[in-house]
Amino acid sequence: MNSAEAPHGRRRIVVDTGILVSAALRPNSVPALALHKTLMHFDVCVTTATWSELETVLGRDKFDRWVTVEARREFSAGLRTRVVLCHVGEIVSECEDPGDDKFLALAWAAGAELIVASDPHLTRMHPWRGIPILPPAAFLVAVR
Repeated sequence: MNSAEAPHGRRRIVVDTGILVSAALRPNSVPALALHKTLMHFDVCVTTATWSELETVLGRDKFDRWVTVEARREFSAGLRTRVVLCHVGEIVSECEDPGDDKFLALAWAAGAELIVASDPHLTRMHPWRGIPILPPAAFLVAVR
């Protein structure tokens, strides 16, 4: 992961775990296309907490029937080289699902332009503190 202190000439974005997992499991899906677009045009920001959640979820045996654990590890390893690790100083407790507050806190701390999320607890908050929260299909249409 790149450090948040490193120069970053591009705009910043947060992508929730659901989008990343869907992209790993279904490489031709709308979430995968959205992830591809984010990586082309934005710095995708993560924290140690959001990254840990991704690796934990991708390691679940229930996904073996769709994609091998090796392929999921390769996805994670490839993505790891493309994301920016950010530090969150402010605790946020505004989401109906407290487990999703980490994405809001990350977006705020990173100065993210927007959040791409599949989780309805997040998408129902659109916009949050002026930060749009878009599902992947809306992101693909709205951001050029």
